Amino acid sequence: MALSAAAVAGALLLSGCTSNDSLAQQYRAGSGQNYIAGDGTVSEFASGNRGEAVAFDGKLADGSPVSSKDYAGDVLVVNFWYAGCPPCRVEAPDLEALYQKYKGENVDFLGVNLYDSASTAASFENDKGITYPTVLDRDTGSVLLAFSKTVPPKATPTTLVIDKKGRVAARILGAIPDRSILDTLISDAVAES
Repeated sequence: MALSAAAVAGALLLSGCTSNDSLAQQYRAGSGQNYIAGDGTVSEFASGNRGEAVAFDGKLADGSPVSSKDYAGDVLVVNFWYAGCPPCRVEAPDLEALYQKYKGENVDFLGVNLYDSASTAASFENDKGITYPTVLDRDTGSVLLAFSKTVPPKATPTTLVIDKKGRVAARILGAIPDRSILDTLISDAVAES
């Protein structure tokens, strides 16, 4: 009897923790949309609170290896996406426009496709005019796992701004609410010493 009471109390405590969490509410709703959409929440992390650099390895869509070491000293924008995700389709032009704006300014972009085959990812990128590289992460999940240890991408899409030291400076859960927001997050990271 005491064990049952403890279990009920624990369940109530846990449900209280997630009752106002929009991501948990989407999951419980069982809408069948096959993804948890973020609400565009922006989280910024002060330089002193960013922890360790995130180290990752993966393979680009063309099969070539990619690593966090390839971006050392640069600001990196990492976008987690897949072709069947409606918010991913909506934000793709904004990501490409910002990639073009910051090209040559020590700012790199890296897509991380979570579910698609190489041909499906390529079709999406061609359709949306995406020219920055993409990691195909569905088989290993290595890039997703690397970031999950520090600032987890809890929704699809999720966009992370990585500072020059390889640490997560900002996270946007869900579609980018406005291009100017991501633009500001990138320029802030560029301006850091």
